[in-house]
Amino acid sequence: MALVNEHLLKLPDNYLFADLAKRINSYKITHPKAEIINLGIGDVTRPIPQVCIDAMHKAIDDQTNPLTFHGYSPGQGYNFLIDAIIKNDYASRGINLERSEIFINDGAKTDSGNFGEILRHDNSIGVTDPIYPAYIDSNVSCGRAGTLDDGYKWSNVIYMPCTPENNFIPPIPQQRVDIVYLCFPNNPTGTALSKSELRKWVNYALENDTIILFDAAYEAYIQQPDIPHSIYEIKGAKKVAVEFRSFSKTAGFTGIRCGYTVVPKEVTASTLNGKRISLNRLWLQRQCTKFNGASYISQRGAEAIYTPEGKQQVKYIIDYYMENAYIMKKGLSDTGLEVYGGENAPYLWIKAPNQLSSWKFFDKLLYEAQIVCTPGIGFGPSGNEFIRLTSFGDKEKCKEGINRIKRII
Repeated sequence: MALVNEHLLKLPDNYLFADLAKRINSYKITHPKAEIINLGIGDVTRPIPQVCIDAMHKAIDDQTNPLTFHGYSPGQGYNFLIDAIIKNDYASRGINLERSEIFINDGAKTDSGNFGEILRHDNSIGVTDPIYPAYIDSNVSCGRAGTLDDGYKWSNVIYMPCTPENNFIPPIPQQRVDIVYLCFPNNPTGTALSKSELRKWVNYALENDTIILFDAAYEAYIQQPDIPHSIYEIKGAKKVAVEFRSFSKTAGFTGIRCGYTVVPKEVTASTLNGKRISLNRLWLQRQCTKFNGASYISQRGAEAIYTPEGKQQVKYIIDYYMENAYIMKKGLSDTGLEVYGGENAPYLWIKAPNQLSSWKFFDKLLYEAQIVCTPGIGFGPSGNEFIRLTSFGDKEKCKEGINRIKRII
């Protein structure tokens, strides 16, 4: 008799985005003429850069000719993209990486969820609270998270609350933790860590033999000069950190699927008998076993991002979304709401008024203003009195959405 992976059965049925869809659909049925504006959307809305489209068109043409045809991608990706990444994202910041330390993937979510496969199931994990749900869910799936105690907290997870009182800076744990997830600029709070704050985490990891899984998917949105774009800007980080990057929000590649993971050769973990194992080698083995690589077409599109035209077109997209964030934050702040983020990330984290729960505030915005947001409780216990808005929408709809919220607040 075949047995199921019962850890998957531990995942709650009330999945955040499924619950959102049900509530929105229910409202549409009872209010068929309502013009809903979605300010909670996590997807991008601007077209991908023209230079990327041109590159992918050419890549498709390559597939029509036996002399330029490409089949399976190399296990770690094509050197033309890896070299562009090293030159533009790392060497330009004084960070030295080898080709063999870059792994091209089909998006940061895939690798950040799968990386735990090469680490033992009984490692302890620490997460910021609130947190991107996929980090927790992937650990639940392999049995690392324990049991769900009160509907929102897992028994084997160490939560690091990020609140207005600590400026959304995760506190260093009092005990040692085997694996720590950090996402900065942060989804959902929209806040970022300064170099000095990130240095504390690297020092903690070095002192406690901890692995940091660092999600830098939103680094291209950083506006302030003292915010690091990579954890490897911190001395010693290559010994303890794995970094995930994505072209999804940077260049609108959510439907194209391409990103990369950096696994330095220096980062290691231990066997039970104390032998140190290179995570770079283990990840290469895992990828060669389970992944056939991102497509040649998507990798050619990603390469074009690093051309002078590509950089200019990407900047236009990011400036568009960040102008939306500025407009939204100013408008909401004018109502007296407490609004965080939106300065180095496309996310706004808003405190619900009058001590409303995040779901009650969601209902208020939907029924009184026809606005869709994302309830903060879906990101962890510390999000219960917050909602998340994003600036990925159309500019005019963002303006109209904020005006609607103003009227009801």
